[in-house]
Amino acid sequence: MSVSFDSYKIFYHVAKQGNITAAARTLYLSQPTVSQCIRNMEKELNCTLFCRSKKGVTLTPEGELLYRHVSVACKHLWEAENELSALMKLTDGTVRIGATGTTLHHYLLPHLKQFKENYPHIKLKISNNNTPATLKALDTGLIDFAIIVAAAEPLNAYRVYPLTEFQDILIGGPKYAGLCSTPLSIQDLCTYPLICMEPTSVTRQFLEHFFLSHGAVLAPDIELETVDLITPMAENNLGIGFVPFDFASQKLREGKIFRLSLRETLPPRRICLVLSGEHPLSKAAGLFTSLLCQNRKTE
Repeated sequence: MSVSFDSYKIFYHVAKQGNITAAARTLYLSQPTVSQCIRNMEKELNCTLFCRSKKGVTLTPEGELLYRHVSVACKHLWEAENELSALMKLTDGTVRIGATGTTLHHYLLPHLKQFKENYPHIKLKISNNNTPATLKALDTGLIDFAIIVAAAEPLNAYRVYPLTEFQDILIGGPKYAGLCSTPLSIQDLCTYPLICMEPTSVTRQFLEHFFLSHGAVLAPDIELETVDLITPMAENNLGIGFVPFDFASQKLREGKIFRLSLRETLPPRRICLVLSGEHPLSKAAGLFTSLLCQNRKTE
């Protein structure tokens, strides 16, 4: 059986309108072309689809059965065409973003705002998780792309685009304000209660590597799941810790925490856009990543 979709489309309009001439006008075809198509279908399917009369055409029982299926298929296909058209015109669609806590607070928010101003009809679905979970979501196609802090290990399985850099600083609460006047060494830090991220985090691994490179072992007194909790912990004199400058800037201005000096130079860290090599981007997601790349900079 080799009935084409064009033939089923003609059958659908004839059945819906009950008139071959009206269907021909709708389809911008001649009446003989439509009539011939219906005859060819009946021959191919070996059954009569319509009863003809001077008033028009009505479906036979066999035609009714075929119409029930063809009408559903046609509606689904035309709905798909409309949805696809909306996606391409950026009047509909969703961009699914995976971001870590640091990248969401430190970097992503103004770009989300700019994108929504440019494309107000595009929905944004943002998953906030740690780096391993974010990369797993990227691998399985649950997100379109990831915004993460670069890890020590290269991400060879992905396409990685550096976006910006940020600097971590050492902070403490009022209890440790007296330490501001004298730079602390890594060895000195080990004598104070340290607040840090949990071991699986990229931030923790970065600091562990930094401590080891200066002959010390990082052994925190308090371990946290999210970086935004370090500043309030320090403010309440529970210890000292490293945070991105943006996470502490307001409390520093208010005098509720204090920036402590470090003898060793803590290197800046890099925020990156990570794309899967397996899953192509939608037009909307591609526009968002282009926006990020156009605005990227090294601080």
